[in-house]
Amino acid sequence: MFVAPDPGRLRLRNSARAVIGVGAAVALAELCGLSLTASITGGLAALLALFTVVDASVRAQRVTTALLPVAGFPVLALATTLHGVPLARDAAFLAVVFAGVYARRWGPRGHALGIFGFMMFFVTQFLHAVPGQLPELYAAVGLALFAAGAVRFVLWPIERRTPPAPAPPGLPGTGLARPTTRQAFQATAACAFALAIGQALSEDRWYWAVGTAWWIFVNTASRGETLVRGFRRVLGTVLGIAAGLLIAVPLHGAPAPTAALVAVCVFGIFYTAAPSYSWMMFFVTVMAGLLYGLLGVLHPGLLLLRFQETAIGALGAALAVVIILPVTTHAANDAWIQRALHCVRASTAAALDRLAGSPAADPAPHAAELELLLGRVRMALAPLVHPLSPLRARKARARQVLALLDECAREVRGLVAVAADPQASHDARLAAACWRVEAAVEALTAPDSTPELAAPARPRPAAPPEPALAHLHGLEHALVALAAPLRTDPRAPLVISA
Repeated sequence: MFVAPDPGRLRLRNSARAVIGVGAAVALAELCGLSLTASITGGLAALLALFTVVDASVRAQRVTTALLPVAGFPVLALATTLHGVPLARDAAFLAVVFAGVYARRWGPRGHALGIFGFMMFFVTQFLHAVPGQLPELYAAVGLALFAAGAVRFVLWPIERRTPPAPAPPGLPGTGLARPTTRQAFQATAACAFALAIGQALSEDRWYWAVGTAWWIFVNTASRGETLVRGFRRVLGTVLGIAAGLLIAVPLHGAPAPTAALVAVCVFGIFYTAAPSYSWMMFFVTVMAGLLYGLLGVLHPGLLLLRFQETAIGALGAALAVVIILPVTTHAANDAWIQRALHCVRASTAAALDRLAGSPAADPAPHAAELELLLGRVRMALAPLVHPLSPLRARKARARQVLALLDECAREVRGLVAVAADPQASHDARLAAACWRVEAAVEALTAPDSTPELAAPARPRPAAPPEPALAHLHGLEHALVALAAPLRTDPRAPLVISA
C-alpha cells in the first residue's frame, strides 16, 4: 500500500520535475504582477500540461503542449462570459464535458486537449472568474505553459533518455458501441445529474460534483472499473478532508507554509497517480483545501460540503454506467485478455522466426506491447480482485488469470532475450513447441471454445537442453492452465487442475 516499484525512479523524477514546473509557472505570474486568481489558474495549467500530455514521442508532446491554448482559451472566454447566466453556463459546461470525452477517440492528444478544456471551465467556477479578468487569465496560462514546456523539454528532458511507453490502442467499436462515444454520453449524463443535485446542495460549490463525475470516467472502460474508481475517489477525498482539518484550516492561508505544502501535494499527486488513485485524490483534496485557505474562504463546513459534492458526483457516475449503454466488467475483461493472448502468439512467432535466422523478425515490439496490454488487463480486473468484492469465485478466478498472464509475460521476455542472442541455436523442436503455443492461444480465443479444446501440455522436462525451448514449454503450460479460469462459468467455484 505504501511502497510501489519505481523502475529507474521515473515516477520520482517526474514528480520532482512537476514541482519545479508548477513552481516556475506561479513564480512567473507573481513576478508579472498578476492577481492571485491568475496565479492559481497558471499553476493549474502547468500541472495539467505536465500531467496529461503523454504522447508517444517528445515531438508529439511539444505539439500537444502548444495546442493546449487552442482548447483552453475559447473555453475560458465562454465560462467567464456565462458566469452570471446559470442556465446558459450549465448547458455550455455539459457541452464541454461531451466534447472533452468524445475527443479521446483521437488518442493521447485528444485526451489531453479534452481534459484541459474541461479544467479551464472548472477553474473559472472554482475561482469565480469574471470577463474582466480574462486578459490576465490568458497571460497566466500562456506563461504557465511556457514555464512547463521549458522545464519539461529543456531543463529536465526525462523523455529523451527514457521514451514514454505508448498506450495500447482502445477497444474497437462503431457508433454508440465505440468506447469514446459511449463514455461521452455516460459522462454527460453523470455530470448533468451531479450538476442538478450539486446546485440544489450549494449554488456556489456545485462544480465539485461535476468535477468528480468527470474524472471518474478518465481511463475507465467498464461498469466495474468506474464503480471502483468512484469508491477510491470518495475514499481519497475523505482522507484528504481529515488531513485538511488538521493542516489547512489551522494555517489560515499563511502564504509561505501554504506554498510549501502545495508543492508537497503536487509531488504527491504525480508520485501516487499510477499506483494508487485514492492516494492521488488525498493529495488533490489537501491541495484544494490549501488553495481555499489562500483565497480566504476555508472553514470546516466547506470541507464537509466538499465531501457531499464528491459523493453526489460519484453517485452520478455510478448511475450513468449502470443505466446508459452499460458495458459489463466481464465483457471488457474478455476483450483485453484476448488481445494480450494474441500478442503472446505474435511474440512467439516473431521469436521463432528470429531464431530461424530471419533478420527482419523482431519480437521485442510485441513483447513491449504485451506489457502494456497486461497493465490494461490489471485495470480491467481490478474490480474483481478488490478487497471489498463479495464475488469470491470470480475473485479467485481473476487472481489466477493475472498470475498465469504474468507467467506468460515472464516466459515471453525470456524467449525474446534468447532470440536476441546471435549465438542462440535453432533446435528443431522449437517449431513444434511454437505450434503448440499457437494452438493453445487459438483454443482460448476461439468464440465457442471450451476447456476440452485445449490439449494438456506436455510434461515439462527436468532440464531442457535449449533455453528457448524451456521458455516455450513454460508458455505452453501457462496457456493450457488458463483454460480453467477463462472457459468455465464465472459463477462456478474455481477448480484448479493439478
